[in-house]
Amino acid sequence: MIAPLNPLEARVRALFAESGPLARAKNYEHRPQQVEMAAQVAHCLAAEQHLLVEAGTGVGKSLAYLLPALCHAEESGKKALVSTYTINLQEQLFYKDIPLAAKTLPFEFNAVLLKGRQNYICPSRLKRARAQAGDLFVSSEMVELERVWEWLQTTEDGTLSDFDEMPDRKVWSQVCSEPHVCTSKSCGHDPKCFYQQARKKLIEANLVVMNHTLFFSYMGGVDEEMEVQDGFLFPEDFVIFDEAHRLENVAARHIGLSVSSSALRYQLQRLYHPTTRKGLLSALRQGELQTEVVHLLDEMDSFFGQVREACKFGQGQEVRVREPELVEDTMGLPLMKLRQGLMDTASETDDETTQLELRDMGRRLGEYRGALKTFLAQEEEGYVYWVERVGRDFTNLQLQAAPIDLAEVLRQTLFRPGRSAVLTSATLSAGSGLKYVQKQLGAEAAEILELDSPFDYAQQMKVYIPRAMPDPRSENYEEVLARWVDYFVRASQGGAFVLFTSYGAMRRLAEQLQKSFEDHGWPLLMQGGGSSRVRLLNEFKKSGNAVLFGTDSFWQGVDVPGQALRNVIITKLPFAVPDHPLTEAKMDLIRERNGDPFREYSLPEAILRFRQGVGRLIRTGSDQGQVVLLDSRLMSKSYGKYFIAKLPDCPVEYVDDTELF
Repeated sequence: MIAPLNPLEARVRALFAESGPLARAKNYEHRPQQVEMAAQVAHCLAAEQHLLVEAGTGVGKSLAYLLPALCHAEESGKKALVSTYTINLQEQLFYKDIPLAAKTLPFEFNAVLLKGRQNYICPSRLKRARAQAGDLFVSSEMVELERVWEWLQTTEDGTLSDFDEMPDRKVWSQVCSEPHVCTSKSCGHDPKCFYQQARKKLIEANLVVMNHTLFFSYMGGVDEEMEVQDGFLFPEDFVIFDEAHRLENVAARHIGLSVSSSALRYQLQRLYHPTTRKGLLSALRQGELQTEVVHLLDEMDSFFGQVREACKFGQGQEVRVREPELVEDTMGLPLMKLRQGLMDTASETDDETTQLELRDMGRRLGEYRGALKTFLAQEEEGYVYWVERVGRDFTNLQLQAAPIDLAEVLRQTLFRPGRSAVLTSATLSAGSGLKYVQKQLGAEAAEILELDSPFDYAQQMKVYIPRAMPDPRSENYEEVLARWVDYFVRASQGGAFVLFTSYGAMRRLAEQLQKSFEDHGWPLLMQGGGSSRVRLLNEFKKSGNAVLFGTDSFWQGVDVPGQALRNVIITKLPFAVPDHPLTEAKMDLIRERNGDPFREYSLPEAILRFRQGVGRLIRTGSDQGQVVLLDSRLMSKSYGKYFIAKLPDCPVEYVDDTELF
């Protein structure tokens, strides 16, 4: 148990009291779970301890960490960092929850919303791009450039979020804020450089709202102007991670390395595009360097072609690389030669902006060179290395490496003694409660708190489980699966998410059921059909009776309150593919330690993802609906009971197959 009240905890409890300041806010509802969470956050911040909090949907966790964080920042002089997974939640906190906190608290504070650099426009780069537009862009891109220029005259935000329609990627890459180019020296005086203005506000800010990607980028020293000191990002700070169930994946991505063939090609074509003959080097009339770029593009195609041949891809999209020197390093010298050429040209030009652009690109090429060398030589011990096919047609390759045991890294960096990191999410616990995520993240020293949702699931939600689903390996599996999906979608008259673990199974089922749904006037929306996730969700909400087939990202982080979503169908328990290189390496490590990979990794990970999928249904206190579970293993395997035990406290009905025939 956490020890008795400290002054900060007492102060926070008074704020959340039934007759306290917060109770006077419009539409505020007193929730005991929210009070308990706020008190525990306050206690751990004051005691410089770490805390993991699972707060069920509806607890109101944003205010439960914001108010104690702001009070602690005001009392201690420390800077509060709040990190979320999505920019959407960043903006919700900044424009909705923080203003409410400001009305509630008896003191003033400064809050800053900070996004990744490339979300911000850089007026200096935009001005240069317009001056060199004829050498940088084709005619349609020049039209887009002028649209961005007109937008800059009126925007008060200066980021991509302020566009009604996203700008062209190539155009934006030439005008957004970049390290070493958009600096406090070059742009700090410009009131229209929103990134540098945001950075200035950081100095006086009591609260900084950022995202996980940005946090780990800065923690790794990616930003040349933000030095990691005796804290997480600042000399005296503490951090609160919302949507903390995403933390492990983001941290692994930024602590590891990734070299993408498409990203490298894109950067090189920014310098010079052989087809359009546009690019920075065209503007500078650097014919020799243009030739170097063309040579490097050819060398890159040959290199990644050899990688593809060496990997011998089968049905999967990833191949683990177990030995160094997968292929010969034919790109190292051309990369360094082009890099040196860019640096020499930068030294010879008098234009400061052009100098910065060339040096920044040279730095990028040096990073690519270093990452390729590390990958091919497998220089990092304790890492797993693999090659992944990506893109819509899987023609692009990514060279990937990540630490197998991320817990050891985070234990030394994030969960150090004498610091405070608070992690919260609606889904952090697996079969063994929060012990699993503690172990995965190296947070064994953290306090833990589990809070149930205040929603009345017994009245709001019902779960259906067919008794006689065939084994997924059976010949008639997909036929029966299609019948059950059709049956339960009819029961809810559309308004359904159907969640898959396989794109192939999803597409095959869509082919079988599309006509049936269309005949009933239920639009079928499918992930991977060309529309973005945001567009699919908007269409789903607008329709009110659509059926959305999704995998991966639709299991979590998707919020559709109201009656547009009244049915969540889970076609299969979401076990991680055991042959993914990172999963395989984690399981190998557990075996080496004489553990059980299934019980210690596969099962708890699947339970967490399962809970996230089920959690898509009830998002407010007035939502109603059903969850359908179509995996026979819930009944036939001993571990099925662990999934069922993690369902909310609601009615569960087992359905006979006589309903279908």
